[in-house]
Amino acid sequence: MADEAKAKGNAAFYSGDYTTAIKHFSDAIALAPTNHVLFSNRSAAYASLQKYDDALNDAKKTVELKPDWSKGYSRLGAAHLGLTQYKDAIVAYKKGLDFDPNNEALKSGLADAESRAAPQSPNPFADSFAGPEMWAKLTADPSTRPYLLQPDFVKMMQEIQKNPNNLNLYLKDQRVMQALGALLNVKFRAPNGGEDMDIPETDAVEERSREPEPMDVSEEEREAKEKKAQALKEKELGNAAYKKKDFETAIAHYTKAIELYDEDISFITNRAAVYLEMGKYEECIKDCDKAVERGRELRSDYKMVARALTRKGSALVKMAKTSKDYEPAIETFQKALTEHRNPDTLKKLNEAEKAKKDLEQQEYFDPKLADESREKGNEYFKEQKYPDAIKHYTEAIKRNPKDHRAFSNRAACYTKLGAMPEGLKDAEKCIELDPAFAKGYTRKGAIQFFMKEYEKALETYQEGLKHDPQNQELLDGIRRCVDQMNKASRGDISPEELKERQAKAMHDPEVQNILSDPVMRQVLQDIQENPNAAQEHMKNPMVMNKIQKLVNAGIIQVR
Repeated sequence: MADEAKAKGNAAFYSGDYTTAIKHFSDAIALAPTNHVLFSNRSAAYASLQKYDDALNDAKKTVELKPDWSKGYSRLGAAHLGLTQYKDAIVAYKKGLDFDPNNEALKSGLADAESRAAPQSPNPFADSFAGPEMWAKLTADPSTRPYLLQPDFVKMMQEIQKNPNNLNLYLKDQRVMQALGALLNVKFRAPNGGEDMDIPETDAVEERSREPEPMDVSEEEREAKEKKAQALKEKELGNAAYKKKDFETAIAHYTKAIELYDEDISFITNRAAVYLEMGKYEECIKDCDKAVERGRELRSDYKMVARALTRKGSALVKMAKTSKDYEPAIETFQKALTEHRNPDTLKKLNEAEKAKKDLEQQEYFDPKLADESREKGNEYFKEQKYPDAIKHYTEAIKRNPKDHRAFSNRAACYTKLGAMPEGLKDAEKCIELDPAFAKGYTRKGAIQFFMKEYEKALETYQEGLKHDPQNQELLDGIRRCVDQMNKASRGDISPEELKERQAKAMHDPEVQNILSDPVMRQVLQDIQENPNAAQEHMKNPMVMNKIQKLVNAGIIQVR
């Protein structure tokens, strides 16, 4: 409810209906009294109506609720500025800049406050604004008479009467310039060469330190501005309905916004988001295409175009779950990334590509054909045509990625070809798929043995025996590993083999940790220098295991 009231307040604020905006913001505050943004927005609305005391109270509340929010200090400075409390305004703006040093609104406000606070020389036009004669002259002059019906103009002239130096604050307003000309009996030429000029409207969102200045615009421009304000109001109402999951109402508001103002593609992309939530993917895609086309025509922000493409891609992914075709979604996400490399879009692309790959694997899955390919691989293996065998085993794996036998057989081929890393990877995958399959352990242990990692091979064979205690291949593997490890212990290996084994061991993280352990370094020193202390160390099973690890690695010898 608070979000809905806030949305209505924002819409009213943008349309210039500040009194209604205050009402809605007050309703929202009643529902969410700790929301600092609501007090900030209401402060801006009060300032727009020149109710600076109320604006100051809300700004103070904003800062109280959110002391580290720079905009709160912007509101506070604007309120002080409206009350001509320039020193307080300076303090507020500087405080805000402490939190956000690059905030242009705060910098501008500070410069304005410092300018007003600075001592000024006497104004040479002071006499022109003195007494009731000023009002008589302005009433008599046809070019200034209409201005007297405008409250903000009257207030400016009253402030100039109170302090003629305030004239410098309002000289940018062409009405003041015309008033000065009427009082001095001088015809000032407008900067554009004509008698009238457009006066830019104050930014309603960032700052409202002064009331919005009226614009001298054509009827067509005024109508376009009103339609834009109405469209923004419809968008806010659509957003509120969307958050409440009232999708039909949200679509109605977004559609109205699009009809009123077609130069903001966010109205279209928002409606596309609703269609996506409703499962109306065709309508979503149509809106996204329309937003991209219109965005190109308007030269909209590339991020907005990217957002439309990403939303279209999301709809295509949903449709792909039925059509089984992810390629259009992938292409759309790739186009979105060329516009703007957004992490969320990249994630969606990766997910779509993975879904496509998974689908292809599912469609290719055929256990019967997998068995046929594996049997062909076996025939080539027997003929010692290992590359051809690998080709058929690979096809078998593609047809049935869960077949542990295909991985085991391919591991054997890789071993024959000397491709030990590839063979080891397949053997480990075989064990992962079927931990009770003894052949997987013999494959892995054999590869580790050929790689001269005898201790690791021994562990592999021992693990296999847990599943098949009488397996002769596993028992023979253990015997071979023990023989090799005993040779290292006795020093019965060639210097070249010892050097190779030591070099390999030094890359083993476990060996590195043992050698870098201060306690183990002391143990090794005692083994060399103090036999009695060494015997005590050997009684510790953990120390003994580490010593054996170093012996097996060829780092030390025990005689």
